[in-house]
Amino acid sequence: MPKTKYLQTPLKEDELAQLQIGDKVFITGIIYTGRDAAHKRLVELLEKNEELPFDIKGQVIYYVGPAPAPPGKPIGSAGPTTSYRMDPYAPALLDAGLKAMIGKGPRSQLVIDSMVKNKAVYFAAIGGAAVVVAESIKEAKVIAYEDLGTEAIRELRVENFPCIVANDIYGKDIYQEGVEKYKR
Repeated sequence: MPKTKYLQTPLKEDELAQLQIGDKVFITGIIYTGRDAAHKRLVELLEKNEELPFDIKGQVIYYVGPAPAPPGKPIGSAGPTTSYRMDPYAPALLDAGLKAMIGKGPRSQLVIDSMVKNKAVYFAAIGGAAVVVAESIKEAKVIAYEDLGTEAIRELRVENFPCIVANDIYGKDIYQEGVEKYKR
């Protein structure tokens, strides 16, 4: 039976070990944004043994290219982007200490295997509810790759950011198990 969990960043392995696919999760703390162009640059830094623009250990990356912030708001619409575009880069970031990713859609087996190896998780954010998701974002600032525009890396301070466990540290996949469950 899915549970509701509240997590604080940076994430801890013992908390991640308690998560199961289907659990509702509310994240509070700092998370980072990034899409494929930023991921490519991060992995290039890792390959050169250079420092990343933020300490990745225990952190969460949200796959989003937010809309510009309207007056009085820290961010505009901030719905998840399709995650498979980050699959070529995710294993290197997981090996470096990343503990969670947030996006939409299934992940490749290579990424799932890397999550098991590194005791990390993948959260599905609510697609189509970008304005609702943005309500949980209290502060946003660009910290790297400003030249990428909406794809720049941002540091977000979030309160009760809503998502669902899509892949747990045990290799379970809600996208596969959900289809099997309802196929019967």
